[in-house]
Amino acid sequence: MIRTILALILVINFGLLKTQTAYSIESLRIQEINECRNDEIMTWGDGRDRSATSSLMEFTYNPKGSPEWFSAYQVLAMVTKASESWSQCGVRTRMIPWNSSLEKQNLIIVVKWDEKESGGNIGLANLKRRTLSLSPGVFGLLKTRNPKHDSRETLQMVISHEMGHLFGLMAHSKRCVDVLSYYDNGKGEVCFSRDPLWKQRTVEYRSTLPTACDINRCRKTNGNPPLSNFISSQ
Repeated sequence: MIRTILALILVINFGLLKTQTAYSIESLRIQEINECRNDEIMTWGDGRDRSATSSLMEFTYNPKGSPEWFSAYQVLAMVTKASESWSQCGVRTRMIPWNSSLEKQNLIIVVKWDEKESGGNIGLANLKRRTLSLSPGVFGLLKTRNPKHDSRETLQMVISHEMGHLFGLMAHSKRCVDVLSYYDNGKGEVCFSRDPLWKQRTVEYRSTLPTACDINRCRKTNGNPPLSNFISSQ
């Protein structure tokens, strides 16, 4: 009986330790998302940041061609959430109901599904055309290869990432958790994280919405002072 009780205690303690370890790892990630230290705004130097495409960023969503597992309501909510988060840059945003005539006149930024305009990428922002194009083909491939993964998280991250370019962040972040990040530069260098073992513990470390460093970098690019306190709405 005593051995059984001791065994149960060990199992319970081990389970608690695993839970606490997982919690501490996630807590570190959340801390990184919500905090930006002075030396943590860094990029790969693969672009030159500039101000947002306009002082009022108006977005609309065209659901035509969307994969069947993403409802129009879901994607619209993601676009809205991303635009509201990026508005902390100090640039006003507004959502507009989709209207084909407005799209043709290039008066608003259109988020849409377009294999050709996504250029083989999972998503692509085109500043000149004022579009954010998503690839139904790539999302279909991801769903086939990893059906258990919640593709809504990936979609939110892609929308937020590409939208960041429209707000002026042309260079990719060197901080792993930033929504604007690339994990490596293709030359053997890897991104920075406060957790040195992050790659062994998670498939996707990036935030689904802009982090404190994303926002402060964007504020600087658009001529606004940094935020001292930041809490992500994800």
